Amino acid sequence: MRSCLRFGAFLLCAALLGLGSASALNVRVLVAAAPQLTVRVPSSPAAGTGGPGSLPGGLPPTTLSPAELTPATLTPAALPTQAWTVGVSRSGAAAQLTLNGQPTGSVTLYLPPGAGRTVEIAGTTYRGGVQLRIERDGVQGINVVDVEEYLRAVVPAEMPASWPSAALQAQAVIARTYVSARINPAAPYDTCATESCQVYPGVKAEKPATDAAVTATRAQVVAFSGRAASTYFSSDSGGFTASSAEVWGSEVPYLTARADPFSAGGPRASWQVTVPLARVQAVAARYGAKTGALTSVTVTRLSASGRPTEIMLVGAAGAAKLSGANAGGFVRSLGAAGTRVTLAGLNPLVITGSGAGHGVGLSQYGALGLARAGYDHLHVLGFYYPGTVLGTLTGTRPITLPGERPVLAMGAALPIPNLPIPNLPIPHLAAPHLPTPHLPTPHLPTPHLAAPHLPAQPSAAPALATAPWTPPQ
Repeated sequence: MRSCLRFGAFLLCAALLGLGSASALNVRVLVAAAPQLTVRVPSSPAAGTGGPGSLPGGLPPTTLSPAELTPATLTPAALPTQAWTVGVSRSGAAAQLTLNGQPTGSVTLYLPPGAGRTVEIAGTTYRGGVQLRIERDGVQGINVVDVEEYLRAVVPAEMPASWPSAALQAQAVIARTYVSARINPAAPYDTCATESCQVYPGVKAEKPATDAAVTATRAQVVAFSGRAASTYFSSDSGGFTASSAEVWGSEVPYLTARADPFSAGGPRASWQVTVPLARVQAVAARYGAKTGALTSVTVTRLSASGRPTEIMLVGAAGAAKLSGANAGGFVRSLGAAGTRVTLAGLNPLVITGSGAGHGVGLSQYGALGLARAGYDHLHVLGFYYPGTVLGTLTGTRPITLPGERPVLAMGAALPIPNLPIPNLPIPHLAAPHLPTPHLPTPHLPTPHLAAPHLPAQPSAAPALATAPWTPPQ
């Protein structure tokens, strides 16, 4: 507790003293990382209560001087309103965080989330609190926020708020499930704020329609075998979802390939890109294809969903195969929006495809189609994650803050829409053109054969003695 007495260490002390209100389930989101970060606590007490549709809440102003920041005065209402620059002094084992250039004596600082609280981290306002930690002689800013408040920014960032409520509610449930499955108290943070995880732009992204979707589905998750399911999603399946096995090489019972007629009307339902040969050659080299100058690129095997699982590359110096996830990765590296494609030509290589993204799990444009057809969000989820059930986040197991583990209550199986499955054509595979090797004709010497000595008259054939055959006993 000695560092609590140092100037500027109020964030850490607030955590140690147990200040701030506990939430049903907090998620830790890495939102910034830099040599130093600026943190600001808004000071307007009239900014609202933090409910859906309200403006960011804040904290009342304070006139405390740095000398007055002691454990007795470290209450949320007494937090300074100025910007705090958080940096790192020293390096290695001696490294510690600094506030406005002064050492804190600690490698971690924490301002817990509270009702209506917002915090500005590196210029972006988020709901909840903040944890600051040293990482590679820099500072990581981690927003600690209630999962329902987190979703208010995620859902409109991942799906247009103008879409029907059933689609928005389905997106809210899979986003909640996605992040719940990744909560790990042993890790420094649970998720990130970019497309590598789920896009999380903070308070500025919130919309009334998506707030309503989050509220309507509060605590709902997709579950399988007593745990939060892996609710992968992409923009558009192209009319046929992909299995996790064909895309990532790992089988998941509810992430299977199946016809998806409601994704047929998206803006990327049909597209075409042309790729110069030089770029094809460069991407092939990155995938380890040692073929020399390419002469053909051909899809030689398709998955059940019509996506390439084997591509043959033929060149002047030989041939190479890209199989499994590498086949899809090669196509995406060429600039294709998705992997349900056919290939033609070479210079340029013409890629014709349907859909956008990896195609595993929920198709957002398919969810839109199902919602427009009158299906609710449970049917949308049941269609894209067959065999799963509706779970509910019931609280957390008590674990040292700020990490918590979700606890799930299992509900009924998710309903599956009764849909006619269309007979979708699978692309025709052209046989790859393999060059015929040029083999020189060897020079073989003509052997000298001596004439055999044959007798004048053939000898009589020898007589063969025969014995009666006795069958085995």
